[in-house]
Amino acid sequence: MYADNTLTPKEAVRLCALGTLASGPVRYSALANAIRHFVSHITGPSLEVMGTSLELLKYEGLVTAVDGIGMEDDAVLKITESGEAELRTLLTANVRAQASEMNKLIVALKFRFLHLLDETGQRNQADILIEGQEIELARLDQLRQHHAEDGGHLLEWLDHDIQELESRLAWLRDFRDRLG
Repeated sequence: MYADNTLTPKEAVRLCALGTLASGPVRYSALANAIRHFVSHITGPSLEVMGTSLELLKYEGLVTAVDGIGMEDDAVLKITESGEAELRTLLTANVRAQASEMNKLIVALKFRFLHLLDETGQRNQADILIEGQEIELARLDQLRQHHAEDGGHLLEWLDHDIQELESRLAWLRDFRDRLG
């Protein structure tokens, strides 16, 4: 993790792999395809993200083969207790406030696997996501105020982004409230 307790690209892929396996055993090839499919549809093709080795998960004891000898013979993999602990750690990591493709992936992964946390954990994650949106909204509002007298189309573009953030923030608050 980065110093601010946010996920690296490698850890985002790890979260995707472990979260997928938390639903039940999966063949190595199917797991690799599932990760590639999800990640590339959120961020686009990315060697930085997809370069993570799934074999490392087995070496670290986070997954184990339940059918087959190893990764090379397309073994069926399942998550271990250590893997479940790592999944919870990754799932509860912070999210950076600024918008980026990596943050979009991490937020999507949180929503994909949020149901694996208890109700309190889910609400805490919703609060983290809300706080991130509030910080991003404040940043854009400040930028808009600074350039309020400028010509051009920047204010129109910022207003559009601010409106999207306000809408997302309202949705997140409603989502958190529905969690109980």
